Amino acid sequence: MTVPSPAADDGSDEALALLRDALPAPGPAGESRPQDPDRAEAAARPAPRHRASAWADARNVAARAGRAAPARSHRVPLEQALGEVLTERLTALTDLPSFDTSAMDGWAVAGPGPWEVQDGGVLAGHAAPGPLADGEAVRIATGARIPAGATAVIRSEHARTDEARTQLQADRVVLHGQDIRPRGQECRSGDVLLPATALVTPAVLGLAAAAGYDELATVPRPRVEILVLGDELLTRGLPHDGLIRDALGPMLGFWLRALGAEVIGTRRLKDDAGALLAAVTGSSADLVITTGGTAAGPVDHVHPVLHKAGAELLVDGVAVRPGHPMLLAQVGVGKHLVGLPGNPLAAVSGLLTLAEPLLRELARRARAVTYTAPLRNEVQGHPHDTRLVPVVHRAEWVVPLHYNGPAMLRGIAAADGLAVVPPGGARAGQEVEILDLPWAQAGPGEGCFT
Repeated sequence: MTVPSPAADDGSDEALALLRDALPAPGPAGESRPQDPDRAEAAARPAPRHRASAWADARNVAARAGRAAPARSHRVPLEQALGEVLTERLTALTDLPSFDTSAMDGWAVAGPGPWEVQDGGVLAGHAAPGPLADGEAVRIATGARIPAGATAVIRSEHARTDEARTQLQADRVVLHGQDIRPRGQECRSGDVLLPATALVTPAVLGLAAAAGYDELATVPRPRVEILVLGDELLTRGLPHDGLIRDALGPMLGFWLRALGAEVIGTRRLKDDAGALLAAVTGSSADLVITTGGTAAGPVDHVHPVLHKAGAELLVDGVAVRPGHPMLLAQVGVGKHLVGLPGNPLAAVSGLLTLAEPLLRELARRARAVTYTAPLRNEVQGHPHDTRLVPVVHRAEWVVPLHYNGPAMLRGIAAADGLAVVPPGGARAGQEVEILDLPWAQAGPGEGCFT
């Protein structure tokens, strides 16, 4: 079968192997494509010996590297703590509520009715009102202090006054304590509201503010610097004269922020080993992300630079398609580098394989609950490697999308997840693990063009 050659990944080995050993997802009608005889021949051959790590093993190594990094903590104002993880228990600094308050607009009353209406009213945010004697009532607003001696609050719609507005009667039975929020109903001062390791959500910010906090102790977001490598990359305009647009520079920063990182900068470097060495060793980031240069071509400088910098390679190649020539290295105490392939979808694969678990552990965030979903269509597999295939959820199924080659972003742009397809492929209806994308709630809509 003659197949047009796609753009090579960093090093042509991945593109050629993908071309030889894997087929794209089936068509929209769910029909399987004919078996590629080259793929069948490759499947019959023994698995090649190489140093690539299994996909799941590589993710575990990245997670362990993050856990092994020194623990960090800082104190930040509430508005800066969103998305970070608490390093100290959140304990109440006051009773909540801190005084007896009215739960409704209405009347504060003392004892059984009818009640004599007192002048004025009690509003939220004002000083303590005067006490009520048995048989007295006073207007009260939601959130206002309950006057001493009051035994209940009657909602405005459940009471009426006489024509002179001097006497109040209830339209239904009044229960002792009704519509009063007693002091300490939610918590007492010193109560533990949330444990350390809790993620700071908008609701947590509200709770912390109500409990008296102005700042929180949290794990800082991991600081990430992106180094986009390559002489062939344009930042504006149409491709021309062998130059192509940089697709990773505009994409990676936002993706990393969605993974909980603080991106301190995106730099573009020419294919220059000295410049790369200076950038890697001089970076103040917790994680340096490089794009391209991870294979063994004449301008692939990442491996030599890491060797010169005295870095320890933790993962050197992963048995995943696309994305095989990715790597993870420790370049100092608590400092790491993730080398992504230069092809866009292969880079996304590396991001989710190595950077996501590393960043998650550096930020001390809990791992998302893994889940599986059935494939609507068969997906051809690589004989030995895991495949990550863009999918979109449709009812109870996930539908594999086309345009899933290493250099393509069209499929992932329409996707809301990636299916983890085991070596050998997966049949229609088979349950496979799904990696959600950070914006999975939005979805591509029914009219996607993949």
